[in-house]
Formats: sequence, C-alpha cells, structure tokens
Amino acid sequence: MPPLFRRADGDPVQGLTPVRRMMPFLMPRRNESAVYHESVFAVGNARRWLRAFNRAHEHRATLFHLVAYACSSALHARPELNRFASNGRIYQRRGVQLAFVAKREMSDHGEGATVKLEVGEKEPFPEFVARMTNAIEGVRGAPRPIDREVALFLHIPAPLLRAAVRLVLALDGWNLLPGWFTRDDPMFSSLFLANLGSVGVSDAWHHLYEYGTCSIFGTVSAPQKMAFVEGDGVVVRDGLRLRWTFDERIHDAFYAARSLALVQRLLEDPEKVLGPPAS
Repeated sequence: MPPLFRRADGDPVQGLTPVRRMMPFLMPRRNESAVYHESVFAVGNARRWLRAFNRAHEHRATLFHLVAYACSSALHARPELNRFASNGRIYQRRGVQLAFVAKREMSDHGEGATVKLEVGEKEPFPEFVARMTNAIEGVRGAPRPIDREVALFLHIPAPLLRAAVRLVLALDGWNLLPGWFTRDDPMFSSLFLANLGSVGVSDAWHHLYEYGTCSIFGTVSAPQKMAFVEGDGVVVRDGLRLRWTFDERIHDAFYAARSLALVQRLLEDPEKVLGPPAS
C-alpha cells in the first residue's frame, strides 16, 4: 500500500522482496538495525597523488576530501545504497547529500558546526574540493540560519521542547515535514562522515541517529603505518581505517561490499580513477 503523503526527499522503492519489505516492521528503529564494518585501505599512492594535486591547485585537498569524494561517487554509481527507512517503508533518496562536522575553532572549547553538501554526479574533484573548502570556511564565519533556528528552539522550556521533538518525529513518519525543514538538516543526508582522526580519535564507532533519515555513518581515522599481506609476505604501508555503521534495512551486505570496492579503488589508486593530479 503506498504512503498517504509524498515525501520531499525520497520516493517509495517498488519491487522489494517480501523479506526486505518486512524488515522495517521487525526492526522499526535505526540503531537496532545497525551493522558495523571496518575497512582498511592502503593510501600511500593517494598521499603522493594529493601532494602533487595541492601543488597544482588553489584549494588544498586532504585524505578526508578524497574519502568524501569517493563515498559520494560510490553512492551515485550504486544508488540502491542511497536509501532510507521511514515508518515501515524503504525510500529511494533524491540526490546525494554528504554531511560532516567542521570545528569552528581548533581548541578544547571550539564548537563543531555540521555541514551538508549536495554532491552532483561526476562532479570534478577540484570543484568538489573548492565547494567543500568554502563550506567549511562558511561555518567558521557568522552563524548560519540553521544555527539560529537551533538556538531559538533551545529557548523553549524543556517539556515543550520534548513535545516539539515528538511532533517533528511524528510528522516525519507521516511524510508531512516540508522540504524547507529538512533541506539543510544534516541528519537528512545520504552519508555522515566524522573525521575523528583529525582530532586525535582513531578507534571509535558511531551510532546512527533515530532522528532524520541518514542510513550510513562513517568515522575516518588518522593515517598510520599498517601491515598488509602481499603475495607470500607482509609489507608496511600507509594505511587508513574507516569504520562504518550501516542501516541494514536498506540493502544487503553483498550490495554494500560491491559499493565499498568502488571506494577502495579510488582511495588506493586515485590517478587511475581521476587522472593525473595536475589536470
């Protein structure tokens, strides 16, 4: 049976298997549906490629830029991973949106501001880096509209605020939240990446949020020397660990693994995928 109202951010997926259709009813909450997975990538080639890229371009790129770009590209190439579950149904998300946290100030008391970016299909990497850099610089300036809206909500007495949150969750479940409400909200995104390695935390998993529709959360470690098996021996190379939390209601492990292979291909050999770094 189709939903009573249409969503602003997604469309019901047709043709699902009976088991897949049943899963949101057996596991109605996002965190009870979470699957955890760790990926390790050899990034020596990527670090060399990035050094050459930064010599040739105005906006400096880091491994985090490359991870974000690889994940966004994989979501475009493998759209069935760009889904979410809401109120017992599976939806295909419209567009690919990336969310991440940027520190307003690199200090113990510096606040983090969440950025949400719409990523176009086959967007060139230099343009992606420039947009991501500008977005980070933007959150380090004057407060954004979403910051002011959250601050306004926090002036509401706690009992009324709890009621307001329950109302928002109910409206979302019935597909009645307007597009303007979710457009800039990072919890309504395809993927949330946490660059924890940049703040010295490399061994954490992250929960999913019950609020919103984000089905994939990734934590990015700091690069470090790791042992890799090659042929009959072991070699030490620059490695990067990513830890994923994934809502298994949206698809199966096989499809997710094939999608991660695209991320690995770009991260381990960016020149093969993106071309020479100076281009």
